[in-house]
Amino acid sequence: MTFGIPLESLQSTGRRFRFCGDLDCPDWVLAEISTLAKISSVKMKLLCAQVLRDLLGEGIDYDKVAKLTADAKFESGDIKASVAVLSFIFCSAAKHDVDSESLSSELQQLGLPKEHTMGLCKSYEDKHSALQDKLRETSLRLGRLESVSWRVDYTLGSSELREVNEPTVQLKLQAQGAESCSTETTVVSISADKFRVLLTELKQAQAMMNALQ
Repeated sequence: MTFGIPLESLQSTGRRFRFCGDLDCPDWVLAEISTLAKISSVKMKLLCAQVLRDLLGEGIDYDKVAKLTADAKFESGDIKASVAVLSFIFCSAAKHDVDSESLSSELQQLGLPKEHTMGLCKSYEDKHSALQDKLRETSLRLGRLESVSWRVDYTLGSSELREVNEPTVQLKLQAQGAESCSTETTVVSISADKFRVLLTELKQAQAMMNALQ
């Protein structure tokens, strides 16, 4: 039995798909759809559940995934590719707010069997809102600067030079990491000249940001 789509159609389809942001489907996604078609529709739905758990931060059980794909004789690379393509489909569809009916139609156009598409889209529909909330929560997360302290040290001499007579500025930055709530501390020591350059560039950056508001 032959699964998936004809080899010649693995080239760019030339069509636009909503779940791809009204762009053509990436070639690698098109290629991996034929891999997904090798497992049964029931196991496809269970695999989708595992991928969605991972996307929602609950973790994925790769032992279960390996058992689900054992009948299709998936190797390690096939398993990783299947998880990657399902992750792309779910995230991209949620990002572009594609409804399950439209997603089903587009995936069938790309060669995914109807039975597989039904299981995938039912899983997507059930987790659509939660997935969008998770994407909003994790998109464009930046660390937050919590405090800045400084001091000026004046070095008169050192073991390498008898006379230095040069001020240095020590900056202590405390910032909260983007991915965790822990505070990270960074200490930077720079010369007075470099500090003046830094201060000038920071003022220029602040002026540009203020102009955008």
